[in-house]
Amino acid sequence: MEEETANNTVKRPLMDREAAAVEEHKRRKHNEEVMKTLGQEDESVKLLEELVFGAEEELLQRLQHRDDEKEEEDTSDSETENEARLQLPTERKAVWEDEDDEVDEDVDMTHRFRKDFIRSDAEATMSKQRMQQRLKDQFQKAMGGVPSWAESTVKKGKRKGDDEDEDDELLKRTGNYVAASETLPKGIIKIKKCLNANNASPGEGRLTSVQFHTSAQVVLTAGLDHTISLFQVDGKTNPKIQSIHLENFPVNKACFSADGEQVVATGMRNKLFYIYDMMEGKIIPVPRVRGLNEQRVKEFEVSPDGQFLLLTGSSGFLHLMTMKTKEVVHSVKINGSVCAARFNSDGSKIFTNSEEGEVFIWDVRSSKCVNRFVDDGCVTATSLAVSNDDRYVACGSQSGVVNIYSQKECVNSLSPKPLKCVMNLLTASTTLRFNPTSEILAIGSRSEDEAIRLVHIPSFSVFSNFPLFRKKTIYRPHCLDFSPHSGFFSIANNKGQALLFRLLHYKDF
Repeated sequence: MEEETANNTVKRPLMDREAAAVEEHKRRKHNEEVMKTLGQEDESVKLLEELVFGAEEELLQRLQHRDDEKEEEDTSDSETENEARLQLPTERKAVWEDEDDEVDEDVDMTHRFRKDFIRSDAEATMSKQRMQQRLKDQFQKAMGGVPSWAESTVKKGKRKGDDEDEDDELLKRTGNYVAASETLPKGIIKIKKCLNANNASPGEGRLTSVQFHTSAQVVLTAGLDHTISLFQVDGKTNPKIQSIHLENFPVNKACFSADGEQVVATGMRNKLFYIYDMMEGKIIPVPRVRGLNEQRVKEFEVSPDGQFLLLTGSSGFLHLMTMKTKEVVHSVKINGSVCAARFNSDGSKIFTNSEEGEVFIWDVRSSKCVNRFVDDGCVTATSLAVSNDDRYVACGSQSGVVNIYSQKECVNSLSPKPLKCVMNLLTASTTLRFNPTSEILAIGSRSEDEAIRLVHIPSFSVFSNFPLFRKKTIYRPHCLDFSPHSGFFSIANNKGQALLFRLLHYKDF
């Protein structure tokens, strides 16, 4: 045991020395490799020396080259992002599909909410697709085309720099880039209250007539105070031109002649009427008309060509008098009493409404009745109006209902159906008037204050902002008229006032 212990003691120092020698050899070899590495000048060391001690131009070129590469990468990234934003979202599939939607069903068009969409009696039923198309067509017609928000196409934005020239050109000019629609929009009408047309000389009693001159910017008023007055219309001061006083002659109706050179006025009591020649300043009384066997003449109409004067007699008679010779050339008679009579636009036909609600259509040349029909649902008729474009005929009744017909159907059909029944008046509709463009029908009742409405054509809807709500400005309207280009609208009431309104949609007088 002692010998083995001694041998182990001798072996340990030898092993330690050998291990130390191996480690020393490894250390020397590692140091040699490090010195060898440090002694060599590789490319990275040379580049570092050039950057620190010189080669400034090369440094700048390298930096600029790296910046350009970075900008190109950023630009490409931004363009990619923009294109991704402009891409339209993919169409989504319906979560639920109902089998009943594919079934082609017919819609009952006789329902009271759908009667306005049918064009003939044959369209008692209509498919869903056709009904949708009819609604789209009527909406576009009322709006004057497809509105911008209903466009199905989506315009993509242009990249920066593509429209710089267009923007520069746009910014160089000023003006109204939003063009006004040529057709009158429905819903709300742009209207402005002006100074009364006869503010310079109001009537002392009820006004019975108001009419604009056909060519001059002049308005006529007449009333029960025996006076006919002319005013210049400017919407600001409306100065008076002149007044004509007719002794003991309360004026029932006064009207310009077709050429605008004369004024015809009838009274309340007898068949005497006056003609005032504005060119010569003469008042010409016409006490007797050859061929006229009437005790009293109150209502009349001037033909559009100015050749005739249509006088309303008693017992359903209508007399056609020539303006040149002042004699009756034709007389016609209807059943019942005449409540209103109107010429069409060219004066070839006369539309007459009886108090019993029957409408007669006469040919002027032959004096024959070309057609007659009963106003739908009317018990007692009160008024009649014909549009200037020969498209519409409006009939008013004692109940306040105004039926609007197609003039073509009135001439050709024995029982025409109304295009629209306007029920916004609660009392008798005593006055009706289409504007010159046939886009507005004014309806009024002399039985109640504020009883006047403006109906939009062809949507047949009433403008909601006229008259003003809870602001009493219009007293009982007895007559009304539009200026030749619809720029002004006047209402004559029972207080001797001729109210004047400016229709801002129309630019001319």
